[in-house]
Amino acid sequence: MSGSSSSSSLSHFWASALRSKPLRKSSDVINTGTGEGLVRRLGPFDLLLLGIGASIGAGIFVVTGTIARDAGPGVTISFLLAGASCVLNALCYAELASRFPAVVGGAYLYTYTTFNELTAFLVFTQMMLDYHIGAASIARSLSSYIVNILELIPSVKDNIPNWVGHGSDDIFGFLSFNILAPILLVLLTVILCRGVGESTLVNTVMTMTKVTIVFVVIIVGAFEVDDSNWSPFAPTGFKSILTGATVAFFAYVGFDAVANSAEESKRPQRDLPIGIIGSLLVCVVLYVGVCLVITGMVPYKFLGEDAPLAEAFKSKGLNSVSILISIGAIAGLTTTLLSRLYLGLGRDGLLPAIFAKVHPTRHTPIHAQIWVGIVACILAGLLNVTLLSHILSVGSLAGYSVVAACVIALRWNNNNNNNNNNNNNSQLSTNSMSKRTEGIICITVIALCGFTAGIFYRYSGSNLADIFLILPLAIAILAGVCLQFRQANSFSNVQVYKDPPGFSCPWVPIVPAACIFFNIFLFAQLHYEAWVRFFVLSIVAGFVYAFYGQYNAIHASDDTIYYHTLPSSSEA
Repeated sequence: MSGSSSSSSLSHFWASALRSKPLRKSSDVINTGTGEGLVRRLGPFDLLLLGIGASIGAGIFVVTGTIARDAGPGVTISFLLAGASCVLNALCYAELASRFPAVVGGAYLYTYTTFNELTAFLVFTQMMLDYHIGAASIARSLSSYIVNILELIPSVKDNIPNWVGHGSDDIFGFLSFNILAPILLVLLTVILCRGVGESTLVNTVMTMTKVTIVFVVIIVGAFEVDDSNWSPFAPTGFKSILTGATVAFFAYVGFDAVANSAEESKRPQRDLPIGIIGSLLVCVVLYVGVCLVITGMVPYKFLGEDAPLAEAFKSKGLNSVSILISIGAIAGLTTTLLSRLYLGLGRDGLLPAIFAKVHPTRHTPIHAQIWVGIVACILAGLLNVTLLSHILSVGSLAGYSVVAACVIALRWNNNNNNNNNNNNNSQLSTNSMSKRTEGIICITVIALCGFTAGIFYRYSGSNLADIFLILPLAIAILAGVCLQFRQANSFSNVQVYKDPPGFSCPWVPIVPAACIFFNIFLFAQLHYEAWVRFFVLSIVAGFVYAFYGQYNAIHASDDTIYYHTLPSSSEA
């Protein structure tokens, strides 16, 4: 009897885990069925500033110092590599944001509709924790920037306890108490709970402030550069630069916040790609400029981890610029917690319905925003910046890899559906499913090859060992060729990778496949703390889904999501 019950429970779990969100074809319609929703107030300039604002903060004001202490002046290459990877990822994100232009959810929604419920939930938990950690790390850094400003007053200098702003002495190597950081996060949460209109105004003002200050930093700092500080450029080798790129990766994830603001965009299909790609390119230029200046001003070994920019300018006697930088860091914190991911899971029942509630007058998910603030406060109050930066990016690297896979798989789904509608043939449908399975196997092989190549590179101790990199790379290329040509033979008269309406990622499936390989290659370069975080959180998320999500998911309701699909052959 117990064996039968266990078998039934397992069957129910897998049936729930493998279901996906149904979609219908439409031009630009959404019906959430609840009568509540976010207000469409964001134009292309607002979305561009939102992406820049969500990015500038962790990258410039925090992790530049952390990465530079490990990679030296090569931190510039770390940011370039992370930026190059994010450009590819942004192309994939922009296509999906254009195809799902009216709905909040981002990577979670894309995964839910393309693959299955459990994978979507795991993607959500990993990426959401990255946002929490990013906000906490910026708050920790910001508290140090504020203390730096106060210490310019002679009567205050050396009279502020470390536990107020800089953080207490480390306990067990990672616990460090900080009082000011959680207070700052509480103030930010209150601002965001006031509503999208107010927070959009705050974001616009603060982002313009940050960009202006960053330009001042680059221009003024350029006159203080000593090029001898750039030699050697990579004192600890290229492997440290790659590891630094995994940390720097999170500095660009602001374009994800743009996609998650789909329901607040006035013309999402046109404006979301502009906001996503535009904000990313601006950030690449700013990050490279700041990295060159800061490593040229001060030897990398002497850069601070909590407030690297302010301390660099203070060491040169430029206290006024140091104050400006601290103001920029304050502005940076105000644009890092505006996330709408919880809203989508609350609507779908995978989290309690309270997360889906939108305030009737302020039009903001207050309960979800408060929860985000609480988690970030706990992390900022207890963990030091070094640990927070080391466990960053793992969720984003994994999530963006799944998003790239979604771009490929959605092209199959749409062409399968179109062809099956035009040819009512069960044998063709069975063949389509078989080809889909083969395609997923190819994607999985590319991801495994990326991880294997990354491990070989990371732990190889000789040039001979580096030869083993060729094997996984060759297998990944072969899998990519299979995606391109074997899938193209699935249907005699259908162009499998036909561009969808709106923005389309170029060179599908090559670009998404390259995204997956490079993201997972970087994943293999992460600090070991990030791997521990990834596996522990995945296990916890699995239990949450098993004991709550699978039983409460709303998989058949009046809430219908519409999106832009490929035209059928008869429409083409």
